[in-house]
This record gives sequence, structure tokens and C-alpha cells, in this order.
Amino acid sequence: MPSNLGIQTTDYGVRDQILVDPSGNQFSVGCVVNAAVGVTVGSKKIAKAGTPIRIDLKNTQTPAVLATDDVAMVGVLLHDVDVTNGNNNGTALLFGFVNLNMVDADVQALIATAVGSANVSKLVTFLKV
Repeated sequence: MPSNLGIQTTDYGVRDQILVDPSGNQFSVGCVVNAAVGVTVGSKKIAKAGTPIRIDLKNTQTPAVLATDDVAMVGVLLHDVDVTNGNNNGTALLFGFVNLNMVDADVQALIATAVGSANVSKLVTFLKV
């Protein structure tokens, strides 16, 4: 029996997995992504995979915000999230190994800024493989 729960899936292009080893060790949680985290991609506003974020681990319904040198990174977005119409559900990678070669250049710059923070999470490791 088909489900009509209002769930929609849309592909915006082909993105390879950002994890170094998708079958390896990683831990992620569902989160709400703040629309302000997104950037314009064509006619959509997308929070890109790999974007460093800060989430409230005591309340993952509090929208995630962009991690900066002043806002400590807790994790990164595991997948692209469409925030064209406002906040949307996403997945925050809290522990794992991210292949920087699979992350867009603008997101790599955000990561470099966030990793420069004194109190950044050390549970997400960035590699170029």
C-alpha cells in the first residue's frame, strides 16, 4: 500500500558520498537545518553536504546554525538539504571521516574557518583521499 505522508525526494545532481568509507565507523543524528545555512544553487537554496554546523544535542529540533570561528562546530551536514522553503530536516555527522575532495570548494572554506575555532569538535576528521 503506497504511503502519502507528504515525503518528497528530489535529486539536484550527482554527489558522491562525502564519507571516506561509507561502510566504516560513523555516527550521525537527525537535525533541523536553519534556512540561513543554505546557499543559492540554481533556483533552490541548498545547505550543502559537509557544511560545518552547530546543533543543540539536548534538543535536535532547535535549528542547526553555521559553525564559524566564533560558533563551535559540533558536526557537519552528511547530505545536501533543500532549505528553499525554510528550515528542513537533515542529518548531522557527529563522528566520522570526511573526504574533503568530495566537498564543494565553498564548503571547504567554511570547514577551514570552523576548524580554526578553539573549541571545535575533534570527532569529525577531514582527509583528502
